[in-house]
Amino acid sequence: MDKRATKIEHLFNKLNGNTRKEWEYKNQEGHNFYLDNQLSRDEEIALKNQGMPTFTINRIIPVVEMLNYYVTEKDPKWQAVATEGSDSKVAAIHSDMADYIWYNSKGSAVYNQIVTDCLTKSIGYFRVRVDANADHGMGEVVFDSIEPFDVYPDPKSRDLLFRDAGYILIYKQVLRSHLLNDLPEFSAKLKKASGQGLYNVSGQEKSDGNDFQYNDISESWKSDGERDDILSYYEMYEKVKVAYRNVFYKMQPTQEEIDAITQQIDQDMQSFIAESQVKLEETIMAIGKNLEDGVIIQSRHDLEVQKAQQEAEQQLQQERQNRISSAMEEAGKVEQTVVSEKEFKILMKGELKNNLVEAIKFYDNKVKVTVCVGGEFLYERYLPGTEYPIIPVHYKYTGTPYPMSVVSPLVGKQKELNKAHQLMIHNASLGSSLRWIAYDGSIDKDHWEKFATAPGAILPVNHGYDPPTAVQPAPISTAFANIVDRGKMDIEHLAGIYSSMQGDTSSQPETYRGLLANDEYGTRRVKAWITNSIHPALQQFGLVVRDYAQATYKINKVFRIVQPNAIAQQDEYKDVEINKMLYNDYGKEIGMYNDYASAKFDVRVVPGTGLPVNRWAYLGELKELLQLGVVDDMAVLAETDIRDKEKIAQRKSMYSQLQGRVQGLEKEIKSLNGDNETLRRQVIQAGIKDAKRSVEHDMRKNLLDSSTKLKSQVAEEKVRQMGITKEMDGVLKDQQKEMRAQKTNNLQATTK
Repeated sequence: MDKRATKIEHLFNKLNGNTRKEWEYKNQEGHNFYLDNQLSRDEEIALKNQGMPTFTINRIIPVVEMLNYYVTEKDPKWQAVATEGSDSKVAAIHSDMADYIWYNSKGSAVYNQIVTDCLTKSIGYFRVRVDANADHGMGEVVFDSIEPFDVYPDPKSRDLLFRDAGYILIYKQVLRSHLLNDLPEFSAKLKKASGQGLYNVSGQEKSDGNDFQYNDISESWKSDGERDDILSYYEMYEKVKVAYRNVFYKMQPTQEEIDAITQQIDQDMQSFIAESQVKLEETIMAIGKNLEDGVIIQSRHDLEVQKAQQEAEQQLQQERQNRISSAMEEAGKVEQTVVSEKEFKILMKGELKNNLVEAIKFYDNKVKVTVCVGGEFLYERYLPGTEYPIIPVHYKYTGTPYPMSVVSPLVGKQKELNKAHQLMIHNASLGSSLRWIAYDGSIDKDHWEKFATAPGAILPVNHGYDPPTAVQPAPISTAFANIVDRGKMDIEHLAGIYSSMQGDTSSQPETYRGLLANDEYGTRRVKAWITNSIHPALQQFGLVVRDYAQATYKINKVFRIVQPNAIAQQDEYKDVEINKMLYNDYGKEIGMYNDYASAKFDVRVVPGTGLPVNRWAYLGELKELLQLGVVDDMAVLAETDIRDKEKIAQRKSMYSQLQGRVQGLEKEIKSLNGDNETLRRQVIQAGIKDAKRSVEHDMRKNLLDSSTKLKSQVAEEKVRQMGITKEMDGVLKDQQKEMRAQKTNNLQATTK
């Protein structure tokens, strides 16, 4: 045997000790109870000998199925958070990448099996790997589940996810023909492997029930009908420190690149030469003007012109040299890469030795897997990332690699229920089929056994003997009858799965608010288990998938994401492209679009994505939100079970478009009606204004006419009054003359 194979087999024998076997025995018992294998062969024979029933009332199956439903009803989702701002777009692609890997691996079925193992065997396992033959040899990241009893972790591990484990060992018993089919590249070693695989490693006995488990199947046949060998298959995962070199080296351009650079610079220098020539002519012209003005003499003129020409030539040569140096420096820029110490030593034997700038040595954690079969060493590889690709999912973590299952606390109660039912049925059977005490020879035993319980039967008794005496069964107390109901309640209380959560209408509210409250309060223990155990495992699973995906998908790849919940036909899938090369105008690689392999991001589980929702309660809530106008009818339609809802959605989309057009036409008609009404009002107002202007014109005309007449009358009156005034002035003057004449006469008379 190879030394490495011997070492791994020796470790397995140490791990498969009493503690491990006892833990496996207890959890296998719980798994048997889940599969309704609750009576051993000896117990069944003893019950039959006593005339007691051998049936069981399995209360564990609905508990496991309900817990499985709460975890796996919806597929989990992951969200990538970019470490650097430039990686945010690529990080968003990782959610699509996770969906792609989940779909390729039949994730729903695998996840269901892992959760079932977790509930019945206390632990389930994700295993991430790379299918190197998929996609025509390009490789695909996939995952599957592992039989929990095939995994042997480090017993001293204290981490929930076994991240601190020194090793994780997987032991399986595999047929030689299966290994030759799965690992054809190692066919020579597999043919030499010894077929000494142990049939029953854990010491578990064959199950006595009607189910068939792995240990119950001992046949091993090839496709040609010949017996096949069972080989011991070992996978040893361990974390080791590996030496690496952070290498900085200068890339030297090739002769083709140098020729291309020179040609490109010659083209770029044409404009610079033209500009320099113009500046030289301007300088010579300025010197000539100084000569004409007498500022300088002819000898100075010739000397300055010669110096200007020499400086222009030197400037051209210097510019060309600078551009060549810059281009060569760009072509020969310093690159950085990380290689292992072994690879570094190999590279140093080549051209790297002359181009090396610096090489920094450091150590990193790596996961190494070693595979051995039947005493033969097959291969040893380093895996992507720094974490184990085997992720455990516990039900009740105990601080050790030996957790508890949900079935373990229920086994005792299940036995109690079985025994109570058996006793009650047996007591009822004794009451309907009485036993008799009779003297030997007093009756015909065959006749009594055949007709003792028949209605109207005649049971003869031999002469001279007392009639047989019936033996009545002891009555069962009422308290004993309550044990069954109490046992059912205890199982529900221990598991956290109540009858109302399984469809018992007697304890369910009718309103959707009551249903939501029932789901909220009744599933808190389930949610606590999901939060404390399932989510950490899923997050670790997402991180491992990220490492494997980035190590596998390094070239351009276009993958299609199926949208199972899409309603519209055009939204059933979408295409995503990663690692798309970008080139410049000269065909040189200048970068990569959606560089998935080198992006840095963290992965987190989206909370609540895997939890179910009470659909009828949720639908009732959507109906109320629809009435309030918060959501549209398409959101309600998406949550219903109506047949051909995709076509209904398309028709509603057409109706919505037609309705939109009708609404648009109605708005246009309303607008036209409004314009018409506005014009009518304007016409009426214009008529009113015209009539008003006519009335005002007539009134103004009448007013002017009246004013004119009044003015003429006033003028005539003034004239008449002026005439009267003149006449009165004349009379007054005449009277004044007469009075002055009379006074004069009187004065003269007096004087005389």
